[in-house]
Amino acid sequence: MENGSELRDENEAVIEHDGQLNGNEPPALVEGFTSSSDWGEERVLDADLSAESKPVDYSNCGKKDFVGLLKESAAINDFKRADELIREIKPLFDEIRQRERTEALIRFKENGGTNEDFEFKGDEWDHAFDIYLKSIRDNRQRHFRELEEQKNTNLQTKTNLLERLRQLVDGEDNEHSLRHFKEIQKEWKGIGSVPQNQIKTLWANYNALVDRCYDQRSIYFELKELDRKKNLEIKQELCTRAERLLGADKISDAVKELNELHHEFRHIGPVPLEDKESVWQKFKAASDAIYLKRDGFVAQVQGELQANLVLKEKINEEVAAFTTYQTDRIKEWNQKTKEIVEIQKRWEAIGGVPRAKTRDVNKRFWGSFKTFFHNKNVFFKKLDEERGKNLHLKTEILTKAIELKDSQDWEKASNELKALQHRWKEIGPVPEKHREKIFQQFKEACDFFFEKRRSLMNEEEREQHENLIKKEEIITALEKIAADKSGSLDEVKEWQKKFMALGFVPKRSLASVKGRFTEALNQAIASLPIAEQEKETAALEAQLSNLRQSPQGDKKIHHKEHHLRKQIAKAENDIAVLRNNLEFFGRSKNAEKLKEEFSIKIQQAGDDLLHLKNQLKMLQASA
Repeated sequence: MENGSELRDENEAVIEHDGQLNGNEPPALVEGFTSSSDWGEERVLDADLSAESKPVDYSNCGKKDFVGLLKESAAINDFKRADELIREIKPLFDEIRQRERTEALIRFKENGGTNEDFEFKGDEWDHAFDIYLKSIRDNRQRHFRELEEQKNTNLQTKTNLLERLRQLVDGEDNEHSLRHFKEIQKEWKGIGSVPQNQIKTLWANYNALVDRCYDQRSIYFELKELDRKKNLEIKQELCTRAERLLGADKISDAVKELNELHHEFRHIGPVPLEDKESVWQKFKAASDAIYLKRDGFVAQVQGELQANLVLKEKINEEVAAFTTYQTDRIKEWNQKTKEIVEIQKRWEAIGGVPRAKTRDVNKRFWGSFKTFFHNKNVFFKKLDEERGKNLHLKTEILTKAIELKDSQDWEKASNELKALQHRWKEIGPVPEKHREKIFQQFKEACDFFFEKRRSLMNEEEREQHENLIKKEEIITALEKIAADKSGSLDEVKEWQKKFMALGFVPKRSLASVKGRFTEALNQAIASLPIAEQEKETAALEAQLSNLRQSPQGDKKIHHKEHHLRKQIAKAENDIAVLRNNLEFFGRSKNAEKLKEEFSIKIQQAGDDLLHLKNQLKMLQASA
């Protein structure tokens, strides 16, 4: 019977941190495995071997796409991949959600709401994303909790096996001892991980009992040698499988399988002493080769990550300038937004950086990114408030324009509408959703009024032109009466009546046609074969008729009456002065001659006074 040193030595080999195997340590781990002493744990690389896969561009994904990715991840329970996916897509999803929330708040406030009353519930994709995110996290917590519970169960199971092994070692040796020993070894190998703080103690106790078993039991040498030869065959096969891993396409897969081979290698029993070192060195050599290959790959990855870090640091400097950007122009904000989005695309296309720098470099970039959009949102919030005020002002203008559009006071309404149009232009823009509608309503009100006025003016211009032709015909008829001296007063009055009955003429012809008519009328009356007194009366009646039917006729007649009264008063005063002078001349030497002259003047003044009084009577009679 051999002692148990062979099993102990073989199960205590380990690959050191520099990638070399030390024959005095357990062949447990490649550098960076979870623990150098937990022989029951599945080992993983500390280096970020996932970096060999290219980064995914999520810039064109929407919320539905992100929900689909989370749903797939939740279904496969790959928690490492799920964590990576969440780190990549959650900030992007949150950004979309925040943008939608901001837009919803703006719409809510435009409809009269306040910040305090606003509640953003999100859509079905928001709820689905949160549900799958919670599901993944709950499953992960449950998984690791179950792992810990299983480790405690495994600890108890291994403790029980140690007790069975101790009883076997301390008991009587018989023909069944070897079989029982192998069964305990097999059961021990099949038990999974245990709590980290119990690993060394368990293995120390286990190895000690195995040594005692080999040292104290009387096992047949032949059976022991057969068992060792069988173990040798198994370990040689493991060496072959380890050597084939050098040709694997992905180093991460090769290391993962190497971990499994180490797990099997350490649980296989002892081999013949003369083959012990050679088989171990063969397995160690294959492990070293894979480790060196992994080491080169990790160095390459680290170089790429470092290069990515340099690029991202430059982008961080570039995007930091956006945090202080300010402008009062929408177009410039939109242009700057396009620039920072292009920078974001460049950022996302670069790939990963060293893990120690990831948090800091990402925090700086996304901090600058969010600061820019926060400043932009503040600007547009203020702009929306101003546009809301502008909408209120333009709504008031629209209300006034609608009130004026049916007005028949063309001049006044036209001036007021033009003033409203001028004020409209001075007021700034309104919210986009109201801009076209309120402008069209205002334009329709103005167009309605001015189109109606234009249509009426066109009709008036046509009528005025016809009136001008007819009035010119009347003037021609009066001029013919004056030239022929063959008309009658009634005929002249009839032509005057027709002239005055006609409406307006074009403004540019008003003065000339009025002057021609007055002159033709006076000439026609003067040419009539009637007494002068009748002519004067007819002329005065014609003048009064013209005044009465002209614009502001009453005012003109009143002025005429006032003028006649002043003339009458002046004439009466002149006659009184002449009579007083006449009495004075009665005492002079040339009295008779002077009295005759003054008498003539008094007579003329009396006639003028009578004529003025007759005009006043006619004016008062026609009022």
